[in-house]
Amino acid sequence: MIPPSFGYSAPSSLPEALKLLAQHGDEAKILAGGHSLLPMMKFRFADPAHLIDLNRVAELKGIREDGGVIAIGAMTSESDLIASRLLTQKLPLLAEAALQIADPQVRNRGTLGGDIAHGDPGNDHPAIMLALDATFVLAGPRGERSVPAAKFFHGTYMTELQADEILREIRIEPFAAKTGYAYSKLKRKTGDWASAAAAVVMTLSGDKVSAIRIALTNLAPTAIRAEAAEAALQGKPLTDANIAAAAQAAMSICDPAEDLRGDVEYKTAMAGEMVKRAIRLAASRCR
Repeated sequence: MIPPSFGYSAPSSLPEALKLLAQHGDEAKILAGGHSLLPMMKFRFADPAHLIDLNRVAELKGIREDGGVIAIGAMTSESDLIASRLLTQKLPLLAEAALQIADPQVRNRGTLGGDIAHGDPGNDHPAIMLALDATFVLAGPRGERSVPAAKFFHGTYMTELQADEILREIRIEPFAAKTGYAYSKLKRKTGDWASAAAAVVMTLSGDKVSAIRIALTNLAPTAIRAEAAEAALQGKPLTDANIAAAAQAAMSICDPAEDLRGDVEYKTAMAGEMVKRAIRLAASRCR
């Protein structure tokens, strides 16, 4: 289908983009990579009167280290995440997970911030941000504010981002030595969203789990952190029984939507399998 007519602006700076957003109010939508918004417009699920294209705003792109924290501009593409030597060295989960998103064409256009800000439970980065304990810097007419990932995602297509705000930057602490990580994703084919996926970041002290974060993709109305699954392993040996207990705890909080990727029972069972795989792979990287 063809979307209805709309206005279009391509600002070259963040202040200009915020001014346009204030000018057009609720009738405006931010355009990043376009992979989520444009299909919704074609099917008439979204009908913005004006698009504000952020692709020319250079200050929203790039990856750098700032005061010991990794700072990533919201308009940084998936391909840029994959190619970043800094991420490969200090936050390899991001680069590795980006390789599991869609295909090269999509990764060249799709952006980290767009994936996060859209609030789609099928998108991969929200769960990864929860596992990484990321912080989002939101810019608006009243200045900037920082929101932890744990408080950003409210529901399907609902986030903490206000209508007059733009996600400017994502800030993440680099991994400490011997941090294990994994993103295990089940999908039907290349380019598809996850039927179920799990992100894990962990450290070991001897044979016991000293710290762990587990988050799930496309298994609830929004990405969710599996705190009960973490508790099943925290301070305990990484035995098969304890891993199975963590997987069962993760499955207990799943509330997936039934669709062509599977029914509720199948997706919930696959959530447990993805948690097991991610935990074991992350543990192997702790040594």
